[in-house]
Amino acid sequence: MKRFESLSYLISHLNIALQQQLDVRLKRYELDSKLWPVLFTLWQEEGLSQTELSKRCDVANYTMTRLLDNLQVQGFITRHQEADNRRAFQIFLTDNGKALEQDLIHEAEWVNQHFLAALTVSEQDEFMRLLNKVNQFSQ
Repeated sequence: MKRFESLSYLISHLNIALQQQLDVRLKRYELDSKLWPVLFTLWQEEGLSQTELSKRCDVANYTMTRLLDNLQVQGFITRHQEADNRRAFQIFLTDNGKALEQDLIHEAEWVNQHFLAALTVSEQDEFMRLLNKVNQFSQ
């Protein structure tokens, strides 16, 4: 098998390039691509537990702790202790975290378009459909 026939090679190569470009775009906000999935998930649904957030972002719980610590220090999230479990916390966005949504979505959309520019609109739609199909299958 050649490297350009390997799904894992191609996806890994694309992922690295996407993260690097997103890092460049997020740097002005003092953020990086590791924090992106956390914010993106919280904009869609706040009040998740750290464990649930870890699952949705596909990162280990101890990694999520560091990411949340970072976001809390920057003033973008707060942790609220769950009433029935003193060791568990629900994660909420602060007003500053909510205020980032439109700007950061715009940055991510720019990165998407940058990488998809070689494709026609119908090819872009098909590519995204196929990626979603493969991702649904692997879960």
